[in-house]
Amino acid sequence: MELKDLFLTPIYLGIFYAIAYAVRPRFTNIYTKKYFIPALTVKFIGAIGLGVIYQFYYGGGDTFNYFRHVKIIHEAFNKSYEIGIKLLTHSSSADISIYTNRLYWYDSSTEYFVIQVASFFSLLCFNTYTVIALFFAIISFTGMWAMYITFSNLYPGIYNKFSLPVFFLPSVFFWGSGLMKDSLCIGALGWIFYSISHLFIRKNRLISSSLFGAIGIYVLMSTKLYILLSFAPAALFWIFIENNKRIKSTALRIALKPLFIIAGAIAAYLIAINITAGDERFDVDKIGQRTKITKDYLSTYVSSGSAYDIGTLDGSLGSILKVSPQAVFISLFRPFIFEARNPVMFLSSLEALLFLFLTINLFYKTGLLKGFRLIISEPVILFCFLFSIIFSIGVGTTSGNFGTLVRYKIPLMPFYLSALYIMQYKSRGILKKN
Repeated sequence: MELKDLFLTPIYLGIFYAIAYAVRPRFTNIYTKKYFIPALTVKFIGAIGLGVIYQFYYGGGDTFNYFRHVKIIHEAFNKSYEIGIKLLTHSSSADISIYTNRLYWYDSSTEYFVIQVASFFSLLCFNTYTVIALFFAIISFTGMWAMYITFSNLYPGIYNKFSLPVFFLPSVFFWGSGLMKDSLCIGALGWIFYSISHLFIRKNRLISSSLFGAIGIYVLMSTKLYILLSFAPAALFWIFIENNKRIKSTALRIALKPLFIIAGAIAAYLIAINITAGDERFDVDKIGQRTKITKDYLSTYVSSGSAYDIGTLDGSLGSILKVSPQAVFISLFRPFIFEARNPVMFLSSLEALLFLFLTINLFYKTGLLKGFRLIISEPVILFCFLFSIIFSIGVGTTSGNFGTLVRYKIPLMPFYLSALYIMQYKSRGILKKN
């Protein structure tokens, strides 16, 4: 960060808040209005806080690596608008080699996508790191607000409960707000969730939902495809089961349910095969091998004293399935408080403790069997848990250390905690009947 951050950041914050107050009536109602500005504020706090902690606590990191690339592209724009555009659009040309030789991530498509987005925003704010981070926070906020509205529309009786998992979990607004991939990814995930709800469940706003959904899918395919691979199977099950549930004939509904489930599984597999075609990083046939390589690297080189042992991975899918229960438990309920090595990890340990307490408390009150029946009977709960479990297996087996895990697992956190709140809400009716 530089001196101009101190001068320009308050000005841009004033502009952003003025716009937020102006558009708030359009995107809120009398119930959700009170969360709009506070939710945006914690995103701004997360964006600025991420930069401050990376600069003064960690002494650098990914967010400043992205910004170093952005500065090079901005430098090119100052010298030649044509060259700047070529760098921004990732063109191949001999006259830009003087810059591409300095861009370490120029040939890394996922990292460079973030740099392209950040470079565009840099043109709007005199290449100021903190303001670029605020733009990323706004992108993330739009998707998170779409996620919140979707949950609230599905269960309006607990709209206030959804504010915590979507907006106010520290890990989510810290890691998912600044100049990082995670901000774009969690925002994109929110828009995909919103679009699926409108396109396939509520069946309205078809054009806008299709547009936002397509943009969200493109962002995830450009940054973290594995999030989409985890989300797609759960979303397809949600779509098929929700629509099966609406069949009026009980006999026909029961008869078609297995077919819907099988169709969802086949569709999820075909989608995974097609969107990963030609990309060996996510090739379904090599997923076990890639998981082992990633896990070994992160455990060895990025652990910083916070590594965890999940068991033996030999590169096969069988070994992943064998350790999957540990992976799910670690992703959802760890680190424990005594495993925290720094303030950020300590906050994550408190969140994990909350998840563990609510999960145990809920199943204790409803009973294990009735709890599982409730999950199966409520498509949204089933969807949230399926996504959380699939994603937990993925990040739990590959992270290898809590320092990485607390950042990688944020996409599942709003969905898992929201599912617990929905179960809590629905279980009250079950308990009253008994």
